[in-house]
Amino acid sequence: MVPSYGMTDASNWWEDVNRSPLWQDRIFHVLAAFYGAVAAVALIQLVRIQLRVPEFGWTTQKVFHFLNFLVNGVRSLVFVFRRDVQKLHPEIIQHILLDMPSLAFFTTYALLVLFWAEIYYQARAVSTDGLRPSFFTINAVVYAVQVEIFK
Repeated sequence: MVPSYGMTDASNWWEDVNRSPLWQDRIFHVLAAFYGAVAAVALIQLVRIQLRVPEFGWTTQKVFHFLNFLVNGVRSLVFVFRRDVQKLHPEIIQHILLDMPSLAFFTTYALLVLFWAEIYYQARAVSTDGLRPSFFTINAVVYAVQVEIFK
């Protein structure tokens, strides 16, 4: 009977933390700080690459770092202003604000896959002509499905 009593105490502790606005605020602010740090690193990398090779324009690598900065920056802001986000009306605005970073995250890492595929195809001397259109088509389908879900 004693071990089960200990389990009850542990679950009560979690319930106390879960119901505490102070703990929730602390946890969300720590998450905001972590996402903000990742966003800062992505921005620093973007600036470093731009200063090193400005003549190449927006390369896949630069777009990747920019999207990483955007995704993590927005997530950081959502965690900082979580209570304000929960008060937005109509409720669909909340869902859009919370789901858009995930969609941009999908695009970011699909871009990373595109980058790797281009390197692989070029190393094998295979044409990369179909890769970018496939990337755009897949992203368009994912975003269209999400817009339909929002309706």
